[in-house]
Amino acid sequence: MHRSTIQLLRFHFSFFLLPVYLFAISQAPNVNWLHAIIAFVILHLLVYPASNGYNSYMDRDETPIGGLEKPLQPTKQLFFVTVVMDILAVSLSVLLLNVRFAVCILFYILASRAYSYRKIRLKRYPVVGFLTVFVFQGAVVFYAVYTACVGAVSQAIPILPCWIASLLIGALYPLTQIYQHDADLKDGVVTLSYLLGKRGTFIFSALLFIIATISLFILFRQQEQLAKFYLYLLVTLPVVLFFCYWMVRVWINNTAANFRNSLLMNLVSTLCTIIFFSTLIYTNHIEQDRFNRHGSTSILPPAK
Repeated sequence: MHRSTIQLLRFHFSFFLLPVYLFAISQAPNVNWLHAIIAFVILHLLVYPASNGYNSYMDRDETPIGGLEKPLQPTKQLFFVTVVMDILAVSLSVLLLNVRFAVCILFYILASRAYSYRKIRLKRYPVVGFLTVFVFQGAVVFYAVYTACVGAVSQAIPILPCWIASLLIGALYPLTQIYQHDADLKDGVVTLSYLLGKRGTFIFSALLFIIATISLFILFRQQEQLAKFYLYLLVTLPVVLFFCYWMVRVWINNTAANFRNSLLMNLVSTLCTIIFFSTLIYTNHIEQDRFNRHGSTSILPPAK
């Protein structure tokens, strides 16, 4: 396989989308762990890399992109590999999981292609492009993983958690565009970050972070688990501190809005939310299972 094909699939970039997957598992009333693992493989080893590769095939970036400072130029092989990965992802979803998960995956793939495809190119439009990412990388992926975990049993759509998942994606997404304004304009793409300006991007992201935090407070209050909300505030404190530090630097000098700082922001946010949602999975499912089997106590009781 061509070196550029492997690079442009950007398997490592799937790491930054892991929090939504973990959040969905943490909120599922019950978890089929085999199905959860299959959902992980389909999303993180097939769907996300194929989406990255197709986007790179269409964009042919020469400047830094998400998680990749020096992208190579794509070959036709990359396109065919992404098609095979997409077909495999949908097929495995139908065969190994359930129709609802498969439909979510299919719509995600179609939205991703419409986002990048030159004759549609939703990413050209700042609001539509943002909403595509907001909805599909957030709520749709959350529900896909959620429905994979709970199986074929009819469950109401968890509206508030889906909303929170989209807010967390939406808050971070414009910050990944903040250093690409010139390259995007050269390609005919007007991003939301460009429309808002560098300072406006920070204000917009801060607003979504705040709304996400308020929404989490409401969620945990409904579950009578406010201790988990306070844990969230503690674990995500480094995110707030780095965000404020970076924002002040950009306010002083626009050149601080660069690839390195954007990557660090993404990394800090991802690591902190992974820690938090992993803790929720432990308290909501693993520790609860142990309690059910052995009668042990839980520091943070599971959601009601």
